[in-house]
Amino acid sequence: MPVSFASPDGEDDLEFRLSEPTPGVLDALRALGGDVVVLGAAGKMGPSLSRMLRRGLDTVQRGDRVIAVSRFGSGDAHQRLHAANVETVSCDLTDRAAVSRLPDAPNVVFMAGQKFGTSDAPATTWMMNTAVPAIVADRYRDARIVVFSTGNVYPLVSSASGGAREDTPPAPVGEYAASCLGRERVFEWHATRYGTRVAMVRLNYAVDLRYGVLVDIARKVWRGEPVDVRMGFVNVIWQGDANARAIQCLVHAAAPPFVVNVTGAETLGVRALAHRFGDMFAREPVITGREADDALLSDASRSMHLFGAPAVPTEQLVRWVADWIRRGGVLHDKPTGFQERAGRF
Repeated sequence: MPVSFASPDGEDDLEFRLSEPTPGVLDALRALGGDVVVLGAAGKMGPSLSRMLRRGLDTVQRGDRVIAVSRFGSGDAHQRLHAANVETVSCDLTDRAAVSRLPDAPNVVFMAGQKFGTSDAPATTWMMNTAVPAIVADRYRDARIVVFSTGNVYPLVSSASGGAREDTPPAPVGEYAASCLGRERVFEWHATRYGTRVAMVRLNYAVDLRYGVLVDIARKVWRGEPVDVRMGFVNVIWQGDANARAIQCLVHAAAPPFVVNVTGAETLGVRALAHRFGDMFAREPVITGREADDALLSDASRSMHLFGAPAVPTEQLVRWVADWIRRGGVLHDKPTGFQERAGRF
């Protein structure tokens, strides 16, 4: 399915492209069969993943349901999903009784969790990232479950290493990252105890033109604000590609869990990115700090082997972000905190 490399023309076009099912997604949906429940569907990635599932199932002419589950407390995610023919269910995932009443499904995508606010409310973070997974894993122990995790479970590695691999021993930095490893261990326990088929997607970092590492850097350059380069190197991937890989991981769910890093293949220098945006904006970036010898990086070789190269190359993504910022595109105003080296969010 060809990708248009012209810059997205506003939010509607952006949403359409983010939810475009790839050939790999279509193949996976043909192979799977059955309804799909998306838990935590109102976050930054959930709405587009849910719509991608719906569009993909329609394309392969399957009538299976896509059921998006969230509190749906604010915003228009509920209405937008309904408009896309995605069913919605309002549910507090900390409520075991409410979770028990959720629809049965053979396929589950778990996207719930908390990152920001951990320093101020660590108990809430641990509840969302470990207790909620226990409730969900018990409810859907007979399903295939794709679990959104994070590269933060890895230690910082040499910037020249190519990134942590899936067999790199976890060494989370900070309480948020530790709770994410806890989430993985909870699902791993259920896979061992009950044979629940699980796929762990260790993601960093997805970019939707309204948020993401590239947006953080480009926005600072555009505004003349300092770009902190202490975390000197990053990996990024177009959010549409990240969601497509996550959906395809349903096919790979297994006991013991299948684990895969989902990100781009390149190790990108933050300083170089700042200067790249500076060139495109005709503005000299303001750099602060000095690159450390290590960074939070993931090796995406396994996902590249399984799923191929991302549909949107990194250079194209950089150009899209620059154009979006230049034109005053809508932003979520949710910085990633990628420069944080002590794990405090």
